[in-house]
Amino acid sequence: MERTRILIADDHVLVAEAFKSLLEPEYDVVGVVTDGRSLIKVALETKPDIVLLDLGMPLLNGLDAGQELKKLLPRIKLIILTMNEDPEVASMALRHWASSYLLKKSASVELVHSISEVLRGRSYVTPTMAQKLMDAFIRDPHPVQTKELTQRQRQVLQLLAEGNSMKEAAAVLNIAVRTIAFHKYRIMEEFGLRTNADLVRFAIREHLIPDA
Repeated sequence: MERTRILIADDHVLVAEAFKSLLEPEYDVVGVVTDGRSLIKVALETKPDIVLLDLGMPLLNGLDAGQELKKLLPRIKLIILTMNEDPEVASMALRHWASSYLLKKSASVELVHSISEVLRGRSYVTPTMAQKLMDAFIRDPHPVQTKELTQRQRQVLQLLAEGNSMKEAAAVLNIAVRTIAFHKYRIMEEFGLRTNADLVRFAIREHLIPDA
């Protein structure tokens, strides 16, 4: 019987290697990547059954990488391994593309069980997060829809907030520098941002980069 193929995406190399060591006796770990863009590239090359991904990755965060991967490889199963305990983030991911949401502090205990559940076509949410999701829903079952960034705006904002110049961001996205500038100023205008520091704070609030 062919072993389940797993790809690990986490910018903390020691964490990724620890998960790899934990899983290799039972599963075929086809690779370890450290940013969201490499994740998409390697996933398309290796066609894993399951991807374990962190949310706070550079170049392309886990939320956007996961959503893009699910469009490109609809049959892939995506398990989030994160320190992010925000129920809004968990809800967004589970609603659209994630099969499982695990916190890193409990992942080693729950990870193999989560993989087993996901392979059976079920979802798994770590109990701490399941309770937070329930509490958030009870507080506000119909959250107000607010103005949202487009996918391209999210990509541009993350790269600029990570400290890339407009030229460097343009090279990553393979678009013109003037297009980066257009998106930057549209974001600042639409969301009332005045400085680059405002831009960084906004990126943190949008869960595009971790709060240092």
